[in-house]
Amino acid sequence: MNKMIDHIISRRSVKKYLDKPVATELIEEIVKAGTYAPTGMNRQSPIILAVTDKELRDRLSRINAKILGVDSDPFYGAPVVLVVLARKDISTRVYDGSLVMGNMMIATHSIGLGLGSCWIHRAKETFESEEGKEILRQMGVSDEYEYEGIGNCIVGYIDPTGIKPQSPRKDGYVIWSK
Repeated sequence: MNKMIDHIISRRSVKKYLDKPVATELIEEIVKAGTYAPTGMNRQSPIILAVTDKELRDRLSRINAKILGVDSDPFYGAPVVLVVLARKDISTRVYDGSLVMGNMMIATHSIGLGLGSCWIHRAKETFESEEGKEILRQMGVSDEYEYEGIGNCIVGYIDPTGIKPQSPRKDGYVIWSK
């Protein structure tokens, strides 16, 4: 089977990470893959916030937890959060950002080295809040456009107890023309 297909099939959402930093070079490879996701009319509406600073990462976690209504870390201890946002004035923003997220999750898995990822929701709500808007300003995101949060791609070294086995694919997933 094709190696890329193997990576797509064997990727899992990881929900427990080791307390170990991820090298900047590896994060750069992951976000580069995200920047090559197809976008509607090649408008490249998404942006990626690469959050490796522990203080900011923890702040985003607290905001996300508050929206979710929990006290735990919704980022499962992952040291890196790659936030995908997309311009609100682009009609394909959710699709564009979703493809960026998918590319980054597959890239993380294909790098190997024990890295894993997971899509964490509530980016939209986070960056609609005043605190989220302040984070964008602090990170130097231009206010020329309004951005909608699409997703948080958490990345880190996998704690083996944080992976569940692959579930079988449902019957009727693909319907062939006759």
